Amino acid sequence: MVSVVMTVMGPDRPGLVDTLAGLIADNKGNWLDSRMSQLAGQFAGMLLVEVPKEQVEALSEALGRLSDRGLQTTFAVSDLVAGSDPQVADAVALSIEVVGQDRPGIVSRISSAIAAQGGNVEELRSELVDAPMTAEKLFRAVIRVSAPNGIDSDTLADQLEEIASDLMVDIQIG
Repeated sequence: MVSVVMTVMGPDRPGLVDTLAGLIADNKGNWLDSRMSQLAGQFAGMLLVEVPKEQVEALSEALGRLSDRGLQTTFAVSDLVAGSDPQVADAVALSIEVVGQDRPGIVSRISSAIAAQGGNVEELRSELVDAPMTAEKLFRAVIRVSAPNGIDSDTLADQLEEIASDLMVDIQIG
């Protein structure tokens, strides 16, 4: 079996996930992991699947034909077996939660601090939510970070506290 990472994006409509699942099944693939969402009327999805080596080209071609339905796809074969990323084995997992008044630059400032300490953003989920008791919009993000085992967590925490103060957001590190 070969690990394949793919992305799919296009106008949202019923049946998109079923179409993808059918293509994967038709090519003897196994759906392992995915992140999918509807954003501003567009469907965006990332998937990790395993397929027999001899089915890789057929699956790639089948995905390419989705452009006839308005879907853009990318397709990449990975040398890694699902769940065996060597960078993750020597890493420290951190969770960072951010909540504050929405403004440009929040993600940029936080991701720069993480990168400066050698951290890798593995997952970032964000949304705008209504503040309790007001109509104000709050930015909320949960960031999963993989950091090198010897990370200077005090320096990262200091940098994030400075950013929190500058941007008037609350940042929790766990």
